[in-house]
Amino acid sequence: MTENIKQIAERLAGLRDALEISKDEMAKTCGLSLEEYSRLEDGLSDISVSVLHKIAHAYGIELTALLFGDEPKMSTYFITRKGKGVAVERVKAYKYQSLAAGFSKRRADPFMVTVHPKPEDHPMFLNTHKGQEYNYIIEGRVLLQINKKQVTLEEGDSIYFNAELPHGMKALDGKPVRFLAIILN
Repeated sequence: MTENIKQIAERLAGLRDALEISKDEMAKTCGLSLEEYSRLEDGLSDISVSVLHKIAHAYGIELTALLFGDEPKMSTYFITRKGKGVAVERVKAYKYQSLAAGFSKRRADPFMVTVHPKPEDHPMFLNTHKGQEYNYIIEGRVLLQINKKQVTLEEGDSIYFNAELPHGMKALDGKPVRFLAIILN
């Protein structure tokens, strides 16, 4: 696993310790088995943004605090200059760049996401989280699955959907896809 995943795992363990809750309770919050959750906290498995979102929402903390380790401080406005957003590459295939990491008490979490291509036979990972999500494709083509419906989105296309439904994506044409993702709580 990457160093970023290990750092997120450490923050997850630290949060659980600070809240004085068991791994079992945290696993239930995430909708995971104790074994699955333990692998996340031990840094042995990738930690999806949807799991981190569930934890942040359940315990009233900022998603970016779990992802990046910094508490947001701004309450009037926060500027993210081109290419300067706080980024984390959870796994080689996904890179998330927060566009509002410094703004506290956000009602939405905007990210610039880059998805790298995987082999055709690689299974699509589906996740869920509370709220709704908006994706606007900036570059490339992506296969997006929501529930059992699959749609192809191209540059300039956008989609707004219920994020509580299982959803996932794959970059198409052997090229990375970049899109704006806004998760609304």
